[in-house]
Amino acid sequence: MALKKAKIIVTKGTGQEQLEVLFNPSEYSLESANNFAWQTIPGLQTPIAQFISGEATTLSMDLFFDTYEKATDVRLLTAKVSRLLDVDKDLHAPPSCRFVWGSLDFKGVVERVSQKFTMFLDSGLPVRATLNVTFRALQSMKEQYQNIPRQSADRTKQKTLKQGDQLWMIAAEEYEDPGEWRAIAEANGIDNPRQLRTGRKIIVPRLD
Repeated sequence: MALKKAKIIVTKGTGQEQLEVLFNPSEYSLESANNFAWQTIPGLQTPIAQFISGEATTLSMDLFFDTYEKATDVRLLTAKVSRLLDVDKDLHAPPSCRFVWGSLDFKGVVERVSQKFTMFLDSGLPVRATLNVTFRALQSMKEQYQNIPRQSADRTKQKTLKQGDQLWMIAAEEYEDPGEWRAIAEANGIDNPRQLRTGRKIIVPRLD
């Protein structure tokens, strides 16, 4: 079976570009973290932690490049990766990309590239290099909200009915269980759930 090559798929304003790495990485690392504010309280032995936000996951690896046999400048290859840090004229920002290798499909931006040249021809032309590349995960605000588990059933909410709203739809959205529509009906004195007036404000109660 042919060796599957890792590739970087770059999304630019004019379309997509695919960069196939010369050699697959021997390893890669994924790092995730959270930010906390630590508040010192007089009389307590340890500070109190307050969650602030999560940090985007990073993917780091070393990519190896070698053009010794061809006797060509290895920087012609490494520049394709390092240029992913440049601002795209159509996007007014560096392009987003995906690092795809086997089951790994990491979407993000290139955050850091460190280049190390380790072999040269007699002329001084570099023909071997190792790039340490760090990608940082990229998600839109909409994607992040969609990925947050909905746990709205622990508090009471007020909602304005829109055209086409049904109680079972609201229960599915708020409780992740359309069968809980009766709790909403009882909290609002709704006898006939099929007759809902658009614009009416209803209470979405907390589930015990």
